[in-house]
Amino acid sequence: MSDTIYIEYQFKVTPLQPGVEILIAELGYAGFESFVETDEGVTAYIQKEDWQADILSDIQILESKEFEITYAFKDIEQVNWNEEWEKNFSPIIVDNACSVRAPFHEKPNTTFDIVIEPKMSFGTGHHETTHMMIQHILKTDLKNKTVLDMGCGTGVLAILAEMKGATLIDAVDFDNWCYLNSIENVERNNCTHITVIEGDASALKNKKYDVIIANINRNILLNDMAAYAACLNKKGMLFLSGFYNEDIPLIQEECEKYMLKFEEKLERNNWVSLKFLN
Repeated sequence: MSDTIYIEYQFKVTPLQPGVEILIAELGYAGFESFVETDEGVTAYIQKEDWQADILSDIQILESKEFEITYAFKDIEQVNWNEEWEKNFSPIIVDNACSVRAPFHEKPNTTFDIVIEPKMSFGTGHHETTHMMIQHILKTDLKNKTVLDMGCGTGVLAILAEMKGATLIDAVDFDNWCYLNSIENVERNNCTHITVIEGDASALKNKKYDVIIANINRNILLNDMAAYAACLNKKGMLFLSGFYNEDIPLIQEECEKYMLKFEEKLERNNWVSLKFLN
């Protein structure tokens, strides 16, 4: 990736949330590959070969009167993203049980040690939502279970699910960068029960799972809840994250439409993760 030219957009968003969350979701569908949240908004990147002058024409939030969003953009030439991550990516340890680190980090003394090449994909464990999802998985018996990791990002949650004993895991992401990065990380961790799929909720047709992990954002979760419910086995577990405390009533109401029962909430810096039972 060292010779790839990117265009960087710096967005200033008021109010920050849920503005940044909605903006990231819409930019992702428009072809932007990665995002870094800032104190003022978000910085987004797209490969120059995928860019066009009207790239933001379908970004509806830019027309919303509820948010004030300004932006500037520029070419970023020949960034070596691996070097950038090596400078900025530090290992994390969740509940003294699971470590997520890059290949250049020293191996810690944890039960589960996940090695990823994060590049620009979401899901290193540093974000509150990924951290909480790891906590959920650590507490869950996945032995011989079938698992769906929806919006898999780096594949870290799918990898942990296999380490916890799951025997069939589908890791799904619509972003090509995430799809390729997940394949790389699955191989790096010697996983043999994970199938990485490039797609969205339409890829779930006729599939069934004991456990579904969906760490995406509120709007996509609400839109795809029917698909999750349809492929969740009886007595199955659904773990959701990617939203805030104030979003819980909307999420819970949608889950209850499909007879999914609220079981547990985790919270981290106003981000939340919920567990539902079928």
